[in-house]
Amino acid sequence: MEKVLIIDYGSQYTQLIARRIRENHVYSEVVSGDGKLDLSNVKGLILSGGPSSVYEEDAPKLPVFFDEILERKIPVLGICYGLHLITFNLGGEVKKVEQSEYGKTDLEIIFPSVLFDSVDRNFSSWMSHGDSVTSLPDGFVKTAVSKSGILAGMENVQKNIYCIQFHPEVKHTQFGENVISNFLFKICSCSSSWNLEDYVEEQILKIRERVGDSTVISAFSGGVDSSVASVIVHKAIGKNLINVFVDHGMLRKNEEEEVPAIFQQALGMNFKLLDSKEVFLSRLNGIEDPETKRKIIGEQFIREFESFSKQYPTAKFLVQGTIYSDVIESAGTTTGKTAKIKSHHNVGGLPENMNMELIEPLRTLFKDEVRQLGEILGIPHHIVHRHPFPGPGLAVRCLGEITVPKLAVLKEADYIFREVLREYGWEEKVWQAFAVILPVRSVGVIGDRRSYGYTIALRSVDSVEAMTADWSRIPHEILDEASRRITNKISEVGRVVYDITSKPPATIEWE
Repeated sequence: MEKVLIIDYGSQYTQLIARRIRENHVYSEVVSGDGKLDLSNVKGLILSGGPSSVYEEDAPKLPVFFDEILERKIPVLGICYGLHLITFNLGGEVKKVEQSEYGKTDLEIIFPSVLFDSVDRNFSSWMSHGDSVTSLPDGFVKTAVSKSGILAGMENVQKNIYCIQFHPEVKHTQFGENVISNFLFKICSCSSSWNLEDYVEEQILKIRERVGDSTVISAFSGGVDSSVASVIVHKAIGKNLINVFVDHGMLRKNEEEEVPAIFQQALGMNFKLLDSKEVFLSRLNGIEDPETKRKIIGEQFIREFESFSKQYPTAKFLVQGTIYSDVIESAGTTTGKTAKIKSHHNVGGLPENMNMELIEPLRTLFKDEVRQLGEILGIPHHIVHRHPFPGPGLAVRCLGEITVPKLAVLKEADYIFREVLREYGWEEKVWQAFAVILPVRSVGVIGDRRSYGYTIALRSVDSVEAMTADWSRIPHEILDEASRRITNKISEVGRVVYDITSKPPATIEWE
């Protein structure tokens, strides 16, 4: 399968590069530049942006296979730091100049380049750099400059190297899609042949070959990710898959009964329900730090599955619905250069010593791609488009110490909020909606008497791939109805607030 490789130098936009390439039906992969790779099916290489300066002693280097890339005439696109890295290593000069460029910046194309086909001579781009190229390497020509006169593009057609200072992967850049498309099809000669149907068939064959006749346990949560992962494995090995649903005591209201019933009906697969509330809650007793919570939950999940698997002598594989955003935020990419945001229980929260091998068929897919895959697999619409629910459950929505009374309040508030959204026809209009219980109480008045109740924060976001999100503009009358119902029905709650923070700077979940 042909592919375009991306070397991640720590840019916050690296995964968007991969996403934009896949939108063109070309397979992309973020890889490490630290080891040898089979380049036989590689059609292009992209060096991402990043926060480092190339002249720093510990600055990230060119991939070890870069010389082989050049020998094979595989096209290279350097973006931001990638531009600086190529310039620095091929004899040019990079310096920190007085004029930095951040945000929206106007550019001018000054030399005809196939990279800029169908791009206006003057266009607006998204910049994010303090260093600039002050001297080009031999053989390169300047193709674009910013309104400040700073180099914004250069190329060496003989070496098949193209470089830009701006970020075409960001939607703020005009003609960014054209630049990426030109690189893929006019420079790399990609065939636009990759699709999710091929991807799932490839995964089924890989799983079947790897697993053989072994029994496989699926860590089934009822969310779209674990559902799609389980269906793929089920198609590969059939009855040798056992789906295990763990009730850790932090599920949404009634979920321990609803999820197994819904999925047995819809997907026709067998499920085992493990009641593990006592062990999870006892291990979390007194714990307030969110990273510690996630690691405890991640480890305990594995221990529960390992214990269950002892009933089956050939069970040595565990299926997880890990997706790319989980890996990225947990700094679990192969490069190790991405900053850790939080430890997802199924990535950064995993214990070091495990007795089971992981099967993660969705690990390189984004959330919207997983939903598309679910539709392709014939999973019912209401399952594919369920609101995401984190593996640690309400533990990451119960800030501070987790207690049974607080969980009870949170479950009811969360249920009421989603119930109101359903009644007003808004549940499917938003990407994810939930309630959070805060570790603070506030003074109120109930029946002419002083009250001192919990504060509930309502959170609703709109997103595509979970890497970025914006808060949902839910009409005030709906929020008002949710607030009144929560405070009227739950005596322990004295105040309701609405979270209007986007991602970034916040994450979707509060912990």
